[in-house]
Amino acid sequence: MYAIKVDLKKAEEAKKYLISENNLSKNYKILKKGQFVYFPIDSKSKISKKYSVVKADLPKRNKEEKNLRNKIVDKLTKKEQQKLKTAFDQVGTIAILEIDEGLRKKEKIIAEALLNINSQIKTVLRKADWHSGVFRTQKMKYLAGEKTKETEYKEHGVKLCLDVEKVYFSPRLSTERKRIYKQIKRGEEILVMFSGCAPYPCVFSKNSHASIIYGVEINPVGHEYGLKNVKLNKLDNINLFLGDVRKVVPKFKKKFDRILMPLPKSAEDFLDIALGVVKDNGIIHFYDFLHEDEFDKAKEKIKKACKKDGKKCKILRLVKCGQHSPRTYRLCVDFRVN
Repeated sequence: MYAIKVDLKKAEEAKKYLISENNLSKNYKILKKGQFVYFPIDSKSKISKKYSVVKADLPKRNKEEKNLRNKIVDKLTKKEQQKLKTAFDQVGTIAILEIDEGLRKKEKIIAEALLNINSQIKTVLRKADWHSGVFRTQKMKYLAGEKTKETEYKEHGVKLCLDVEKVYFSPRLSTERKRIYKQIKRGEEILVMFSGCAPYPCVFSKNSHASIIYGVEINPVGHEYGLKNVKLNKLDNINLFLGDVRKVVPKFKKKFDRILMPLPKSAEDFLDIALGVVKDNGIIHFYDFLHEDEFDKAKEKIKKACKKDGKKCKILRLVKCGQHSPRTYRLCVDFRVN
């Protein structure tokens, strides 16, 4: 596969050039690697000498992405085609799109096209806002299909019921949940802070030999879905609690082998609570959103909190588990506490 390799700062200019030349391949995805961006091309002979053509192993676009673009390309201007995002999140039978403001007049057309090319999708929604508030929820606008925001999602052998607007949930964290459950040892006692509709507790219970799993969620709707999901999957080693982590966790009067803190925006505010209930030699999974040049800040936050609490820690690994924006990632720091 041939691609042009350009500096990150010149990526937008290069993309516009390829689109104008009708030479940006629709079969492969654009890849960002370090300070460079690789754009897949259909013909290297048409490339201006100012660009460097290289061989690159780029990810292929899935069938839905290619078909969606092909389905509506004749209904969009060249300018609109540049703004079209064909990737989407699928939660059960619901597809969640991001649509540029410049394409809002065509959003119904885009949604209907997606319904027509993917029989698994019954409802199409658009992100209408950012995640916000204490509950980290996100407004959704209905575009096409069945009028619902509730669905059943399957992952790693469990079923999860949820309302995508009323509960924080990310299907993109499926790989991260698998990464964690593969680390769980037989008999571990686990605490999941900010447990939502219980994806982490349910997946851990189903796929590990954990002894007991506690989950704490402040959103009443998320908590109710969590209880429903535990019952739906017939899991008997999960205890879910409604309330503020800071108030609920100290009342447990027990310590845990492993603690998860999947609240990237402000998890550091709760590090003292986690450190207070982690067993000696226990592991904490701390999440943060950081620019790739600032990953060390996450380690600094952890070391500062441990020092204040009179604990020693060993950073085990830093793992990128999702991209939030260009060069900014959801980062998980696994660390051991002594």
